[in-house]
Amino acid sequence: MTTGEKLAALRKRKGITQERLSEILKVSRQSVSRWEMDIAFPETDKLIKLSKLLECSIDFLLNDELTKDRPAEERHRELTAGDCAQFIRECGYFFLATCAGSRPSLRPMGMIYSDDKSLYFVTDRRKSVYKNLIENPMVELAGYNLYTRRWLRVSGRAEAESSLEVRAAIMDLYPMIRQEYVEQDEIFFVIFKLTAESVTVN
Repeated sequence: MTTGEKLAALRKRKGITQERLSEILKVSRQSVSRWEMDIAFPETDKLIKLSKLLECSIDFLLNDELTKDRPAEERHRELTAGDCAQFIRECGYFFLATCAGSRPSLRPMGMIYSDDKSLYFVTDRRKSVYKNLIENPMVELAGYNLYTRRWLRVSGRAEAESSLEVRAAIMDLYPMIRQEYVEQDEIFFVIFKLTAESVTVN
C-alpha cells in the first residue's frame, strides 16, 4: 500500500473530506488529491501534522509494507525484537505498565529501539517511571495500530542498559534526545533493556 493510499484510507476513516484536510493543513485541495494519487508527496512539516491528525506514525505512512498485507505465515511466526520495535514505531507510541508496591501505573512512551536481539526504551531518572522500574523490573508494554487494528503486548523484565553502542544508536534514531539531554542534564538520561518473556499479537 502506498503513502497516498494510506492517507486516503485514514482520512476517510476519520470522516475528513479532502477540502477540510486542505483547510487544516493550509494547502490547496488539489495538493491533497495529488498526495493521495501519489503524484506528489507531502513536505516534512505536513507529514508531521498528518501523522498527528490521522493518529499514525510517520514510519507507518512512509513504509510500503503493512502487517495485514503480509502473508499469513509471516504474520503468525514468532516475532523478533526487531519486529516488535517496528510494530510499535508504526503505532507512533506505546504504553508502558509498571507496578511499584501495590499500585500499577500506565503511561504513554515514545522512544523504542531494537538491535534485533533486545528491545530498549528511554526514560529520565527524575521521573516516577524510573523509580517504579528500580523497585519492580517486571513490566508490560503495548502498542495499538489504528490502521490494522492490531495489538502488540510484550511482557518481561526491564534492566538499566549501559552500552555506549546502544546509546549512540538510540540518539541517532531520536535526534531530539541530544537537545533534551545536554551537559549537566545528561546524567538523567537512562536506557532500559527489556528482556521479553511473552509476546502476543492480536
